[in-house]
Amino acid sequence: MRVERQIWGHIPLLHITPNEDIEAPLPTVIFFHGHMSAKEHNLHYAYQLAEKGLRVILPDAHLHGERSEGLDGVQISLRFWEIVLTSIEELSFLHEEIHKQGLAVGEPGVGGTSMGGITTLGAMAVYPWIRAAAVMMGAGNYVELAQAQMTQYESRGFQLPISLEERQQMLSTLAMFDSERNLTKFNGRPVYFWHGEQDVTVPFEPTYRLFKDLKKQYEAVPDNIVFKREREVGHAVNRSGMLEATEWLAKHLAE
Repeated sequence: MRVERQIWGHIPLLHITPNEDIEAPLPTVIFFHGHMSAKEHNLHYAYQLAEKGLRVILPDAHLHGERSEGLDGVQISLRFWEIVLTSIEELSFLHEEIHKQGLAVGEPGVGGTSMGGITTLGAMAVYPWIRAAAVMMGAGNYVELAQAQMTQYESRGFQLPISLEERQQMLSTLAMFDSERNLTKFNGRPVYFWHGEQDVTVPFEPTYRLFKDLKKQYEAVPDNIVFKREREVGHAVNRSGMLEATEWLAKHLAE
């Protein structure tokens, strides 16, 4: 396995391949990390995918990893949706670059943990080229989640740095990426969900509700959507979930 640190455009990333033959076209996955994390923290996913013959791109999200601007946790949290939407926008560039460099066999898959899973679901609403997805403790209810976050900040005494008009504009923008408002955009593409029922960071119920709503859209291809629930687990993917997700991506990208 080969791991290379590269910069594509202005995005620092880790480029992982099964062997030294880094130029050969391969099934490819772009995998996003979580909030307050960084690209290297998902190397165990990349290792499993590379072992199965896939190329993996692990980018640093805006304000994270090598792109850190020295902000504290609260400052970064207040910019959560800016970070998510930036990653969705940058995914288009990464997709173009993969094809420009002739690196992929077919279209890539996309996945991520926590904020990366949230990013993945938003991307599914706007990029029909995504071939398969793995959503690890993510959420697609953008508008509902943003409203809950703002209520939580305000209840803790934080003055949100946006006007009422800006808040409405933000929610209007997030609605464009909200899975619950874009169910048909999934178009039967393979999606694997993993979520712990005891998760208090990204609540379990809204994501499970999304899965049940999507199941109706997947009646013709029921095997293309899976939800793995862990009853006693919180906001941390266990080993079996990680292995299942990487197996899912490898299977559907090799078809």
